[in-house]
Amino acid sequence: MTVSSSIVYECMPKLPKSKYDPIRKLKVIFSGLHFAVSDFSVAYKLVLSVPVFILSFIVQQWVDITLILLATGMMLASELFNSAIEILCDFVQPKEDRRIGMIKDIAAAAAGISIFVWAAILILESSHLWKLYKN
Repeated sequence: MTVSSSIVYECMPKLPKSKYDPIRKLKVIFSGLHFAVSDFSVAYKLVLSVPVFILSFIVQQWVDITLILLATGMMLASELFNSAIEILCDFVQPKEDRRIGMIKDIAAAAAGISIFVWAAILILESSHLWKLYKN
């Protein structure tokens, strides 16, 4: 540590040490998931993923299960980030602002890309499972 960085480190306020509480963290996670699932744009995507996931599990297509889980998780995470960014932007700047609009558009584009990938994977996996079912 250099002299200047040690001075900066010493000047920084000490944060109170908090006891790690995994139960509280789980409650926060489930609270966030509750907010997400209560949003129709997230809920219907999960409803579409579940039957394909279950069918993949029944026919023991483990790579398909993993792919569906990854795509659904990526989509859900990006939707949560998008929602959080939109809520934060509205909190910081309740009036219409061109810069806030750009930030929201970029967040929506990121969510849109993940939704496109999720939908493509779901369609491909559904058709793959349909072929397995027919044979």
